[in-house]
Amino acid sequence: MKAALMRALAVPLVALIMAALTVLSAGAPHAYAATDVSVIAEALRRSPVYVDPAASGRLPAPDADALAKKIKGADKPVFVAVLPSGYPTQNLFPKLRTATGITGLYAIRLGDRFDARADSSVLPRTAVRNLVSSVQGETAKAQLNDFTDRALANVGGHAPSSWGTSGGSNMASPTALITVGAVLLAAGVGAYTLVRRTRRRREEEQRAALEKLRVVVDEDITAFGEELDRLDFHPAEPGADDAMRADYERALDAYEQAKSSMAAAQRPEDVKAVTQALEDGRFSLAQLAARREGCPLPERRPPCFFDPRHGPSVADATWTPPGGAAREVPVCAADQARLADGRDPMVREVETDYGRRPYWDAGPAYGPWAGGYFGGGLLPGLLVGTLLGSMMATPSYATDYGTGYGDFGGYDGYDGGDTSGADFDSGDFGGGFGDGGGGDFGGGGGDFGGGF
Repeated sequence: MKAALMRALAVPLVALIMAALTVLSAGAPHAYAATDVSVIAEALRRSPVYVDPAASGRLPAPDADALAKKIKGADKPVFVAVLPSGYPTQNLFPKLRTATGITGLYAIRLGDRFDARADSSVLPRTAVRNLVSSVQGETAKAQLNDFTDRALANVGGHAPSSWGTSGGSNMASPTALITVGAVLLAAGVGAYTLVRRTRRRREEEQRAALEKLRVVVDEDITAFGEELDRLDFHPAEPGADDAMRADYERALDAYEQAKSSMAAAQRPEDVKAVTQALEDGRFSLAQLAARREGCPLPERRPPCFFDPRHGPSVADATWTPPGGAAREVPVCAADQARLADGRDPMVREVETDYGRRPYWDAGPAYGPWAGGYFGGGLLPGLLVGTLLGSMMATPSYATDYGTGYGDFGGYDGYDGGDTSGADFDSGDFGGGFGDGGGGDFGGGGGDFGGGF
């Protein structure tokens, strides 16, 4: 009897407890059920833009479709995800990159914050950081479109094949093909004449650009020759060893190579080999100077951004061009001190039709010249927002001057858009504000990812 009574009381007691829990849970705020990273990755393998259902108000479907169409049309490995502010951020970028398995540039708008990471074969971390900085504070639609526009002009590689192609495969009728062929044949003579005239004009423009550029390159070669003379090194001098002699020989070889390459140059893009040789030679001189003075050998760094004749840079410093966004640039010790004191750096100026201007505002011919100095994909982040950077981002630039951002180096391994799966170095997958542990994600407070 007693047991039966207890069972009879247990049923309503359990019901009462469940009802109380229901009331309490109804009054408590609901935790956000985050979309699994694998779901986001699967969506990004099918299309370059993913908008979480909980963040659809940030980027409505028509805007997301337009952004995806833009990225697909450019055939570049740029991935964009729009997530709600409550989404977990710990190691988000490496997790998403691993789950997606595709080499590329990954941008995330998380609530009001924005950041990005990229494989270095696609875009170096300095360039990513500068691109992210340039769009901070904008609305979601403006920010994602501005970032994408600038990224598409800079990023290397190709779109993944999993995105497919847009449009159908309509077959043209034989009659239509014959008609088109007849029209093309009728226009052939006129087109041939136009092509010859255009080619002749382009060659004339290239020759004029090369002659203007020759003055600057000759100044660089002369300056390097003077550095060799000032060094006053003799291979047989007391204390000279084989390493010093090898450094000196490499510097001399670079000097001769620069002179012969410039003598043989026919187009502006040929100048890239000249400045590459000069940069190699200056680094050899820096090594030789360190050995002679008994100092540690210098780190291989790009030259001073403001004037490559200053020699190898010693650090990266924040610099903001007039009317542009802040970015980090490699600087020599002297310019580092000037910037720290609030003074202007010693900028390399060249003659233009509008007087002397910094080389980054002097015209498209200086792209190959700068590319030889700043190889390895460094130029995109350095030149964002400058006249030269804007020119180099146009399709016509590659036609007229034979080079572009993607021509300035790269890294071994997978190209942008290739499927690498989890085979990537998380330390090489960088950029944005979160590098170095504890960076600010999009200026919004708090570290994004935290574990690179």
